[in-house]
Amino acid sequence: MQRRYAALALALAAFIGNPAAAEEVTLKIAHFLPSAAPSQRMVLEPWCATLAQESSGRIACQFYPAMQLGGTPGQLADQALRGVADIVWTAPGYSAGRFPAIEAMELPFVVRDAASGSRAAWNFYEQYARQEFSKYKVLAVHVDGGVALHTSKRAIATLADIKGLKLRTPTRMASKTLAALGGEPVSMPPGQVTEAISKGVVDGAMGAWEVVLPTKLDEVTQYHTQPAAGQAYPAATVLVLLMNQQKYDGLAPDLKAIIDRHSGAALVERFGKVWDEVAVKTQEKVRSAGGQVVDLSEADLSAMKNAARTVDAEWRAEMDKKGLDGTKLSEAAHALARQ
Repeated sequence: MQRRYAALALALAAFIGNPAAAEEVTLKIAHFLPSAAPSQRMVLEPWCATLAQESSGRIACQFYPAMQLGGTPGQLADQALRGVADIVWTAPGYSAGRFPAIEAMELPFVVRDAASGSRAAWNFYEQYARQEFSKYKVLAVHVDGGVALHTSKRAIATLADIKGLKLRTPTRMASKTLAALGGEPVSMPPGQVTEAISKGVVDGAMGAWEVVLPTKLDEVTQYHTQPAAGQAYPAATVLVLLMNQQKYDGLAPDLKAIIDRHSGAALVERFGKVWDEVAVKTQEKVRSAGGQVVDLSEADLSAMKNAARTVDAEWRAEMDKKGLDGTKLSEAAHALARQ
């Protein structure tokens, strides 16, 4: 009996001396799209499954899609900062002016696709934008692959076709770019876009292919315009996976190591690969349902690039006023995206 008590005492002492060894944590993950969106179903859920497997079940995830924790998409970054959510997936551009340097990746005609664009965005973050995210544990920085133009009543094939069109725009830079091309930008959350198009409030939307099916954009638009393969899109959206720094700091060292091993560049690659695959499959579905996908000619794309040059120039000047080197940041974004 004494031996049994002694063994129990030793086990209890070992547990008390190293409580982190048995630590279990459930990470609350919030984002702005439905749960069926590829971001959750094809990237974040498999990522969480890997964390759970490697931690022997000590890391679990609880998802809160479609702003279930309240607030607006523009408030997600604050929700991570305050600990309302442990991790958020959001667009820095939804919080206009808060993350100025990373906005260089959203300048006109920088991003060609999700894979190369996401690698460029991660490299840009590491080299030029770490400071503006210093309050977070940054798990990934990627792009949406570029936003196509989705319209309900008429196709866009030339610069002239854009004139006067009211389109929902996802970010400040997309709005500036659309205005430079002759369109009328309208800002609204992703969840409101389909209804706004169906009611004629807007003529369509600028949006990545990844959001078309989850938001049912394909049900209210007939025409979809994009650059030819390998050419840069008029606009793109930077997306980030941000973790509450205090939550991360409080984890056991081995759990931190597991998260670190499967975040950063490795997770960015996963986002890019999935986004490009979804773009191809979504275009196939749109075509099979009778939708038209228009690839811009080289001449029409060139005309759009010329019209949008003022956006880049104005952004550089704006960054200079903020104490940032706008020219350096813009040139770095273009150079990294070409690699």
